[in-house]
Amino acid sequence: MSEINRLVSEQLQWVVLGFAAVMLLLGVAVIVQGNKLRSMRRRYEVMMSGSGVEDLESLLLDLKNQSDMLEEEQSGQRAAIQAIEQKVRGMKSNVALKRYNAFGERGNDLSFSLAILDDNSSGIVITSLHNREGSFIYSKPMKSGDSQYPLSPEEREVITLALQQT
Repeated sequence: MSEINRLVSEQLQWVVLGFAAVMLLLGVAVIVQGNKLRSMRRRYEVMMSGSGVEDLESLLLDLKNQSDMLEEEQSGQRAAIQAIEQKVRGMKSNVALKRYNAFGERGNDLSFSLAILDDNSSGIVITSLHNREGSFIYSKPMKSGDSQYPLSPEEREVITLALQQT
């Protein structure tokens, strides 16, 4: 033990100098970290100013809640759009009209065929035949591009015209 005491007392000046150097390095590190912390604090205060929120945690929670609400609203809108698309597909939006003189007599093109179809080629074909004695109106239902009743060439033509509009 006496050897250790003698060694320490001989080298005391170097031990103290070493501890002083370590203390100086630690002091410099504390000052550098303090400056970084002050800079970070200033940026944090600038970011939080005007937000109406006291701390970052409550701001992040608010943003998360808003994000969840937006996702719920978006999924509701997606479902509504799909329902609308389904409804639009079933609408009778393909319409065509052809006027013609059905009997070749003198006169105007007072006869007509009208096709009202949806995107699935389902709907109705209405034909009005006009001559001097009177008018006759026929309607023929269409399902998937076909009718259970025979179709005239004019009716087939008006169906083709209606389906070309898609």
